[in-house]
Formats: sequence, C-alpha cells, structure tokens
Amino acid sequence: MKVLGIESSCDETGIAVYDTQSGAIWQRLYSQIEKHREYGGVVPELASRDHVVKAAPMLLDILHEIGGVEALDAIAYTRGPGLIGALMVGANLARGLAFATDKPLLGVHHMEGHLLAPMLDGAGPQLPFVALLVSGGHTMLVEVRELGRYRILGESLDDAVGEAFDKTAKLLGLPYPGGPELAALADSVTASTFKFPRPMTNRPGLDFSFSGLKTAALTIVRQHQPLDHGLRAEIAHAFQDAVVETLRIKCRRALEASACLNLVIAGGVGANRRLREVLRAEVEALGGRAYFPALEYCTDNGAMIAYAGALRLLQGQCDEPGADVLARWSLETLPAIEA
Repeated sequence: MKVLGIESSCDETGIAVYDTQSGAIWQRLYSQIEKHREYGGVVPELASRDHVVKAAPMLLDILHEIGGVEALDAIAYTRGPGLIGALMVGANLARGLAFATDKPLLGVHHMEGHLLAPMLDGAGPQLPFVALLVSGGHTMLVEVRELGRYRILGESLDDAVGEAFDKTAKLLGLPYPGGPELAALADSVTASTFKFPRPMTNRPGLDFSFSGLKTAALTIVRQHQPLDHGLRAEIAHAFQDAVVETLRIKCRRALEASACLNLVIAGGVGANRRLREVLRAEVEALGGRAYFPALEYCTDNGAMIAYAGALRLLQGQCDEPGADVLARWSLETLPAIEA
C-alpha cells in the first residue's frame, strides 16, 4: 500500500509517499526559513501563501517519480494541530486529490506523526514507552501503552522548549531560526559562569514551564551589555544546560511513574545533540533504551504523516463527513490503532 502524506501545519511543506510493504519512502521538503527570517518568526499568512505556491508542484514531482497518481492507494494529510490557514492548504490539496481519484483519505494528528517518526527506519521502540515531544509549538510527555492510545503525563504551561530556544537566541542577537544557532553557540564552550534555574523540578509533577528561563536570560543580557562573543556563548551554554537538565529530570520521573524502560524523543528539538547525549545516558542508566528519529525526520515532514496515516488507513479508518482542520487537537481523543 502506497500512502501519500502531506504536511503543512506551519512553515515546512512536506510531501512524501510511504510504501507499507517495502518501507520505501519518496519525499520532498521545502522550508520557509528564509522567507520568515526578516520577521524573526513565522508569519501565518505568509506561511499559508507559500504552501499554496510550493505544495502542488512538489506533489506533481513526487507523483512523477513513483509512476503517477495511479500508484497511490490512499492519502493522508495533517489535520491539526497547527496554523489554521497553513493546515487548510494541505487539507484542500489532499481532499481535492482524493475526490478526483476516489482514494481513501485520512487527516492525521501532527504530534502522532512526530511520535511515530522513529519507526520510519523499521526499528521502532518496544511497547510500552514514554514519548517526549519537543518542538517550537509543543512540549509534552506522553505515555504509550498501545499505539493510538495515549495519555498525556505533562506538558508546558507556557512556552514550548523550541519557542524558549528561539526567543533566547533572539535576545542574544542570533539569526532566525534561533534554536539551532543557540545550540551551536552553546556547544562552542565547555563551561559557563552563569546559572539558570531548573523550572518546576523542585515540586512534584510532570508539567513544564520555560517562560522563566527566557526572563532569566533577558535579565542576564541586560546586566552584561555590551555582549561579546564569549559572553553570548556562556549564556547560551548555561541556558541549554538548564533546558536539558529540566527535561532529563522530568523524563526520569515519567519513566519511573509509568514503569517504562523505553523513551522516544521526537520533534524539532529532538535533533539537539546535547539533549540526545544526556537522555540516552539517563535511559540506559535505568536499564532502558532511548529512541530518536533520523535527523531528517525530526523537523516537520511528509514521511511521518504518510506513515502515521498508513497505520490507520490499513485498518479502514478514514475521514468522517465534514471533517475540518483543527488548530488544537488533543492526542488523547484519537481512536485506537488495533494490533
């Protein structure tokens, strides 16, 4: 079964085809980073317009590669959560193609796509596991006893991790997108004289809060003007250490509370080298294993949507009549994926 996946929840246009029999993946990905850089963040209307321009030609290109639309068996697209305008572009393209070809259609939860992305290489995590989903828009811990049955253990009460990285990078004068720039700067030094708090780690529970780290960074930046390269690097190093340590503490708590030994780390921030090192060592010390997607599948992409959609489409799940895109959508409301 060949499933088309269309991702357009934010500022990446992802088109991919996943073959459930061979595991083969054909994909195209276009990032709008350059378009949004001058604004220091994603402008929703510009994102939507760029999806309109890029999505259809990318789709035609990939269909040509696989042998035409006749080679497709089903279509999946990102239904939510995300930017409404951006979601509508991908949804309308998917619906139009499904209507014209009379192929099954399914709207996929964006975060389920991330959660299942480590399985794209054919060696997914053993059940049960805990998933840490960390991106620019989401930070959450999810217990997975069965695929499709999710329980949210904790989530950010304010800024997501990626958002905190980007905002702190902006304070340091780093270009957009700031997260990778800050991480590279942080990794350029081995120590820092600065110390950031580890928010909400001195109280029970698995929720997160990262807005205070941004405020702490603002205070330090104001106190040490003008900033030279060395000071920027030390601030970045201390900030990244605080984020990674906070996530390590919360992940350990989640694994112990759920009696799970396996941890999935997915989403754009899951590409962070320091985070991977620390969480891998932490989970292995507990006798478990950490799973990460390949770097190309950490950021938003069509392959994860095609894969997540394929698991459900194979069981006959399809869009209900009148299905609309959803800016907010809880993982806990999804139907099960039967074994």
